[in-house]
Amino acid sequence: MSRFTTPFGHDNTAAEVIAGVDLTGRRAIVTGGASGIGVETVRALAGAGAEVTLAARDKVVGERVAAGIIDSTGNSHVYVAPLELADRASVRAFAANWDGPLHILINNAGVMAEPLNRTPEGWEHQFATNHLGHFGLAIALHDALAAADDARLVVVSSSAHLSSDVHLDDIHFENRPYDAWSSYGQSKTANILFAVEASKRWASDGIVANALMPGGIRTALQRHVSAETLQQWDDFPWKTTEQGASTSVLLAASPLVQGVTGRYFEDNNEALPNVPGENSGVAPYALDPEAATRLWETSLELLRK
Repeated sequence: MSRFTTPFGHDNTAAEVIAGVDLTGRRAIVTGGASGIGVETVRALAGAGAEVTLAARDKVVGERVAAGIIDSTGNSHVYVAPLELADRASVRAFAANWDGPLHILINNAGVMAEPLNRTPEGWEHQFATNHLGHFGLAIALHDALAAADDARLVVVSSSAHLSSDVHLDDIHFENRPYDAWSSYGQSKTANILFAVEASKRWASDGIVANALMPGGIRTALQRHVSAETLQQWDDFPWKTTEQGASTSVLLAASPLVQGVTGRYFEDNNEALPNVPGENSGVAPYALDPEAATRLWETSLELLRK
C-alpha cells in the first residue's frame, strides 16, 4: 500500500485545507469542541456549511464558544451537548439523544499526562477518557454513522504514541508503577489501533476511519505538564490552533481523502514509519492489525462490565 500524500503540509490551516468544500447537509460531532484545536475544527466545518454539534464537559463554556462560531461563520446550525467521556452514563445519554444520520465524528477531546486518577470502575483516567470513552461513543453512534452511507470517523492521536504500546495485560497500571507519560502514550496508541480496526469492521457500512497527530499546539491540554518541561519544549515547531486543526478537518471533509481509511496522518499527509529516536512517524505496533483486534475485544469487554 503506497503512502498517501496531499498538497498540504505542516503550516496549512483548517480553513485552507477545506477551502471550496461545501458541507451543506452534512452533520458532524466534535468532542472537546469548546477548547484548543476543537474550537477551530468546529469553526472550519461550520464555515463550510455543516451542522456541527460541539460536545463539551461544560455546556456553559460550550455555548459561549458556539455563539462565537455562529457569529464568525454566519452558520446558525452549531449546537452544544454535554459529554463527559470518562462517565459511561454520559456517553450513553449523548448517543441516545442523537437522532438521524451522522456524517462526521471527530474524536478530538483528551487529557494529557495527568497524575494518577481512576474512574469509579477503577479504570485509569487517561485511558478511560482518551480511548474507552471515544470507543464507547463511536460504538453507540455506529448506526447513525452507517445511516450516512459515507461517514468519516476521525481519531485525534499524538506522536506520544511512540512512547508506549498498549499493555493489554495491565492497561490500568494495577501491577506496574504509574507513569503519566507512558499512560498518555498508551492511550494515544489505542486511538490509532481503534481507527485501524474500525476501518476494517465498518467498511461494509460505508464508514472510513483514520487517526492523526495534530502537531504541537499550546493549549489547555498541557495543564498538567510542568513548567520545567514546557520550557524544554520552547524550540519545538509549535503550530497555531488553526494549523493544529487542519489534519482533522482534512480527514473529516476534504474530497482529497475520499475512501482513504485505516491510516495515520501527520501534517496533512500519511505518516512515514517512525525512525527510532525521532519524534515523528508511526510506530509499527500502532498499525498492527492483530493488536487492533485484541484491543477492540478488550474494550468491548470492559464496557460490558
